Amino acid sequence: MTHEETTREETTDDGVTDDGVAGLRRRLVAFAAARDWQPYHTPKNLAAALSVEAAELLEIFQWLTPEQAERVMEDPESAHRVADEVADVFAYLLQFCEALGIDPLAALAAKIDRNELRFPATRRDGGDERGGKRGE
Repeated sequence: MTHEETTREETTDDGVTDDGVAGLRRRLVAFAAARDWQPYHTPKNLAAALSVEAAELLEIFQWLTPEQAERVMEDPESAHRVADEVADVFAYLLQFCEALGIDPLAALAAKIDRNELRFPATRRDGGDERGGKRGE
């Protein structure tokens, strides 16, 4: 068995490692290290790159009607562009988290917890999940 075979993680058909986000983070770190890009991967630079990639995703939808936007994945070329931009946004977000020591899944779980408290669910009849009406 070669060194590469012993150090490479098992991947699924879609290229995702068995351990998901953590494996993707390691692959991104290794990718940047192999190209000596670490000096450029500062929080400021990564936040800027993340913003640019998010804008490129938005650009795909900029002049579409809501109906066209709903159907964007039906066109293979558009679907490919959207998926590529989503990948770029996610890659820069993971690299940003890596630079600052943020666990993105833990941060998201904590944010959802806070939002559930901040914005109680309302029923269709206007009541909240406690059974009261809004404002009571």
